[in-house]
Amino acid sequence: MKLTTRGHYSVKALLDLSLQPNYGPASVKLIARRQDMPAPYLEKLLIEMRRAGLVKSSRGSIGGYQLAREPHKICLGEILEAVGETIEPLPHHQATPAQTEDWVTFSLWQRLHQKLKEALYSITLADLYYDARSWQASVGEEANFVV
Repeated sequence: MKLTTRGHYSVKALLDLSLQPNYGPASVKLIARRQDMPAPYLEKLLIEMRRAGLVKSSRGSIGGYQLAREPHKICLGEILEAVGETIEPLPHHQATPAQTEDWVTFSLWQRLHQKLKEALYSITLADLYYDARSWQASVGEEANFVV
């Protein structure tokens, strides 16, 4: 699995939304400015995440995007899949029965893939938020939040 800009920006955007008072809406422009990413690209990602049920949007002067669920109910695996990141092993290699080494390697990669998938679906936005806050506190930073 390789984390691309799509996945990285998506996680950053949802972490940003998790900081809004009462998880209220934030505009694409504000999120993009705070997280230093291009607004048009972010808008496309947020639309994909809205379709996946991770965020909801509202129109108007106080509108924008907001989390569809509380941060502890949104996991990293969901975010990545919503924007098309694959967590499946790249080539679907099949082990040949004649080669024990192939079977051992195949089995190893299958087990690693399963553990990675379990990890991605057990880490929530709330976990990432507290990790970031702990790091900021350890280096003496204030409560501004840029991932």
